[in-house]
Amino acid sequence: MKKQSIATVLATSLVALTLGAPALAADYTLSVNTALAVTDPLYKGLEALQANVAEASGGRMEVKLFPNSQLGPDEDVLEQAKAGAPVAVVVDGGRLANYVNEFGVLGAPYLASGYDGIRKVVTSDLFETWVTKLHDEGQLQVLSFNWWQGERELFTKKPVATPADLAGVRMRTPGAPVWLETVAAMGATPTPMPYSEVYPALQQNVLDAAEVQFPAAFGSKLYEVTQYITKTGHISLITGLVTSGPWFDTLPEDLKTILREEALEAGDIASRGTEASLDQLEADFKAQGMDVTTPDLAIFREATAGVYDKLGYGALRDELQAIAAN
Repeated sequence: MKKQSIATVLATSLVALTLGAPALAADYTLSVNTALAVTDPLYKGLEALQANVAEASGGRMEVKLFPNSQLGPDEDVLEQAKAGAPVAVVVDGGRLANYVNEFGVLGAPYLASGYDGIRKVVTSDLFETWVTKLHDEGQLQVLSFNWWQGERELFTKKPVATPADLAGVRMRTPGAPVWLETVAAMGATPTPMPYSEVYPALQQNVLDAAEVQFPAAFGSKLYEVTQYITKTGHISLITGLVTSGPWFDTLPEDLKTILREEALEAGDIASRGTEASLDQLEADFKAQGMDVTTPDLAIFREATAGVYDKLGYGALRDELQAIAAN
């Protein structure tokens, strides 16, 4: 048999690659779960994270995205992460308070207004001490916590102008103490359940209302099962990208740095996208026939002021509000 020429060997190799020979796999893979739909502005940040981590790591790390809670409820994914699975989830501070109490204050009422103020809090030296504590005591690693989803508003089946109008109203909220206490202080009956169950629960009158930020509410078509939006803005929903502490510890130092830096950058992309979408989303809700009003916010601020002291966050509130204002 004649010896193949170098050119023939190279040509054969090229054909094999062209016909689909498998590429080299990434050394590390991180699967990111989120309850949000792909149309949510925050999801654009996750797509940026996926692309930028691949580029910055030279293909050594791959980020896979799972919208609409494809990997399960946030709480389940957090438990998988604690056990060392290479998973991450976009999650609020209220759920993390089960591991480190301080995180719960991030979901407390009227802590900060808009993205800029709350971003100062979650990039502060004080916040980084909570990150270390969560890693050491909760086995969870914060990659960044600057994923702003907007302010939470009331989506109801009847008009609401004051807390008194919420008496007896079964309102969905996440099942963390700070959320439950806030909704109760506003006058409603807090009803925790996974967000994926909210639409059918409203449709079947298991729920009377939900408190949700605009992008998520539009993505899940709450305009089909509620009629009124009351813009209380009671919680500035800042969330974080949280992964497994044990898994994160196995990464080379450069990949740890890349993952945290790119997560912060992607969080800014996501949050600015959220900011830019809010006016149009309000117009879209109105176009769907929803009645949108802004109540006297002083009444709601006063009704919910006691939540901080009740949960032991009084002194922390003052410190964080000072950080947000600087």
